[in-house]
Amino acid sequence: MKQLEALTREAAALGANSPLVGLPSGLSFAWSSLSGTEAEVARVMQICNACRYCEGYCAVFPAMTHRLEFGKNDVHFLANLCHNCGACLHACQYAPPHEFAVNVPQAMAAVRVHTYSDYAWPAALGALYKRNGLTLALASALGLALFLVLTMLAVGTLSVSGNFYAIFPHRMLVLMFGVTFAYALVALGIGVRRFWRDQAPGAVSATALGEATHDALTLRYLGGGHGQGCNESDDAYTLLRRRFHHLTFYGFMLCFAATCVATLYHYAFGWQAPYDYTSLPVLLGTVGGLGLLAGPIGLLILNLNRHPLHGDANQKPMDRGFIALLLLVSASGLLLLAARDTAAMGVLLAIHFGVVMGLFLTLPYGKFAHGIYRCAALLKWTVEKRNPPKLQLGNE
Repeated sequence: MKQLEALTREAAALGANSPLVGLPSGLSFAWSSLSGTEAEVARVMQICNACRYCEGYCAVFPAMTHRLEFGKNDVHFLANLCHNCGACLHACQYAPPHEFAVNVPQAMAAVRVHTYSDYAWPAALGALYKRNGLTLALASALGLALFLVLTMLAVGTLSVSGNFYAIFPHRMLVLMFGVTFAYALVALGIGVRRFWRDQAPGAVSATALGEATHDALTLRYLGGGHGQGCNESDDAYTLLRRRFHHLTFYGFMLCFAATCVATLYHYAFGWQAPYDYTSLPVLLGTVGGLGLLAGPIGLLILNLNRHPLHGDANQKPMDRGFIALLLLVSASGLLLLAARDTAAMGVLLAIHFGVVMGLFLTLPYGKFAHGIYRCAALLKWTVEKRNPPKLQLGNE
C-alpha cells in the first residue's frame, strides 16, 4: 500500500511539473543536482519511460529505457541525441495543452544550448556566445573585415585586382587562417573530450563507429521515425530540414575540399592561384558555395516559420547568427569569384576573409558545435546498445 501511495505521489508530481514535490527521497536527491532545464528533461523522460508510445521513433527513446533515473550526464546525452524532428510531440497524448505538458523537443533544445556553454573552452566565450550569438557572430566577422579593408587602404592595395597574393602574401594568409582554424579545432576538441569523458561510453568497436558515422552522415533521425521527415506546425511531414542540412553540410565540405586541393596544387605542383574557372578547386568551391547558399537560406526560412513548441525560443539568436555567417561566407565567396578581375576584388576579399575568420572563431560555441556533440552522442548510443547498462532490478 505504501509503494502504491509513493507511485501515486510520484506520478502526480511529474504531471504537475514539480519534480521535487512528493517524490521518494532517492529520486528527489537525483533531481536536486539538476538545473531547471535539466530537471524538465528528467521529468518528461520519467513520463515517457512509463508510456513508451514513441519507442520506435528515434534513438532517444530506446536509450531512455536503459535508465530508471536521469542524472546530469544522462540528460545531456539524451538532449544531444535528439534531432528535434518534432514527431514525438505531435504523437504525444500528454503534450500541451494536457496538464502533464510533455514537450520532449523543446525540453531537449533548452538543455543542448547549455551543453555548448558548459563544455566550451574557454568557458567565458561559450557563455558570451549563448547570450549574444547573433551579435557576437556578426560583430566578429564584420569587425575583422573592416580591419582588413583599413589595412589594405593603408598599404595601397585596396584597388588591386586579379591576384589575391598581391594583396595578402601567401604566408600571411596561411598564418591568418592556420591560427584561426587551429584555434577552432583545439576549442572544439577540448569541449567534446570533456563531454565524452563525462559520458564514459566504454570501448568503441569498428561496427559501432561505422553505424554512428552512417547515421550522422545520412541524418537518419531527421526522418521522423517513419522516413517521411519532420512535422510542420500543421502536422504535415516534410523532408526539407534533412535536405537543407545536407546541402549545408556537404556544401561546407566541398568548400573545404576546394581549399585542400588548392593547397595541394600550391605546395606539391607549384601551381599558384588564381586558378582557371574550370579548375578543380574552383569547381569544387563553386558547387560547394551554391550548396552553402541554398542550405542556410532554407534552414533560415524553416527557423523563422517553425512552430514555437518545436524548439527553444531563447536560442534563436544563436541559431540565426550561425546561419547568417554561413550565408555571408557563401555569398561573399561567390561574389569574390565573379568579380576577382575587377576593382571590387579588394573589398570583397576583405569581407570574405573577415567572415571566414569570424566563422572559425565562433565555431566551437554555437550550432556547428551541436553537430559535433550530436555525433558524439550517436557514437555513445551505438556503443551502449551493444552493451546496455544493468538496471539493477530485483535480483539482477
